[in-house]
Amino acid sequence: MPNIIEIVTGDLSEKKRWRELQKRAKSLPADYRTAYEEIQKYVWTTSGIETIRPFEALLDLFEEGAANGRAVLDITGTDVAAFADDLVHGEKGYFEKKRTSLNQSLAAKLGGTGR
Repeated sequence: MPNIIEIVTGDLSEKKRWRELQKRAKSLPADYRTAYEEIQKYVWTTSGIETIRPFEALLDLFEEGAANGRAVLDITGTDVAAFADDLVHGEKGYFEKKRTSLNQSLAAKLGGTGR
């Protein structure tokens, strides 16, 4: 059972991982850092995910690409939005929780019959 601090502030270990991730992102070359930040904004505003796992994977990919001297668009392709969508594909998030909640609530209120 979560303690009161976690209920109010959220999972502190996740927040610590997020801060560490952001520090790593700041050390990326400028073009990679810009792409990381833009993809991050896009994902947060369009996907509804509630995890940082895709950003960890993205940062690992970008660090490796930068170390190998690859251009950022060689990794993402020119349709960066599609790349970002693929990055979060399969992640559950806020929208799925709301859909499930609505379906369960209505089924309970209608007695599962839908009539």
